[in-house]
Amino acid sequence: MKLYIKYMVSLRCKLFVKNELEKLSLHYISVELGMIEIKEDISESQKQEFKSNLAISGLELIDDNRSILIDKIKNVIIEMIHYSDEVPKVNYSDYISQKLNYDYTYLSNLFSEVKGITIQHFIIKHKIERAKELILYNELNLTEIAYKLNYSSVAHLSNQFKKVTGHTPTFYKKIGQKRKLNLENL
Repeated sequence: MKLYIKYMVSLRCKLFVKNELEKLSLHYISVELGMIEIKEDISESQKQEFKSNLAISGLELIDDNRSILIDKIKNVIIEMIHYSDEVPKVNYSDYISQKLNYDYTYLSNLFSEVKGITIQHFIIKHKIERAKELILYNELNLTEIAYKLNYSSVAHLSNQFKKVTGHTPTFYKKIGQKRKLNLENL
């Protein structure tokens, strides 16, 4: 049996969900971002208890198909940008469409209707968040970050970064370094 969970976007969420399943004596086959598969059917009382326990941590069991599909789209994007080291060999629309086995136009229209932003805008926001992380880690230079996030150039990354954050990547890096120095001097 598959169950879908909203806001499940990190490894910590996965660990929490596994723990909650074990508390209910439910055996899982897999626990992925946004989706779990359990061996047995879940009783209504177990489902309600699971739902309440998830809510305590800000997670939510999803029941309707549209919400499930929206959550799947978000999880594919998050996994692709934050947890994959490989750059997709196809464009994002083809990648998402292939992963979910739906026509991209349908997915795009549904996402925009429900979330109020386009899939492309959602991708850009996550790419910039990932760029911020990579800038602060200081392990990669901007050229390497641009390549890792599938930007055509450093200029393209810098322009989008400034549009989203209001700052250049270089300025953001300086702010991060100053913050680290201030924390070290406490």
